[in-house]
This record gives sequence, structure tokens and C-alpha cells, in this order.
Amino acid sequence: MADSADNGVQVLYFAALRDLAGTSEERVGLDFPQSVGELLLTLEKRHDELRGRLGSVRVAVNEEFTQLTTLLRGGEVVALIPPVSGG
Repeated sequence: MADSADNGVQVLYFAALRDLAGTSEERVGLDFPQSVGELLLTLEKRHDELRGRLGSVRVAVNEEFTQLTTLLRGGEVVALIPPVSGG
């Protein structure tokens, strides 16, 4: 189990989230297993600018859209995609 915790997860930020986080990607070490929703709370604590802005993002884990209840076990790539507007 310590092995997966050492891997952490790779978080990818897209569009406006990249600007708010100040980076396009980062590795985040977590205690595993942890849900995607718990990861989002961790990211909001890490980046003040993201607070209150992750509730409407689409989340993909290893290139597949997922739910907030999905458990992470370490080594995943988590992409955060903000809502898109246009017309």
C-alpha cells in the first residue's frame, strides 16, 4: 500500500483552471484509497484560487470521464476540465 501512496496522482489542469492553479500539471501525494471528490477538496486547499470553482468541472481519470465517488489508488492521471460555454 505504501508503494501506491508513493506514486501519487498526476493532475492536469485545462483552460481557465490552468491559469487559476498557476500550472498545467502537478503531482499530488495522497493517502490512498481516496475518492476523486476528496482529491478536489485537497486541490482547493492547495490552491486558494480554485476554491469554489471545482464543483462544475468534468473529471477524467486515465482518459475516461468519471464520478466524484471513483476511488483513486495511486498512479492515475486526473484531468480537470472546466465547463465550456459558447454559442
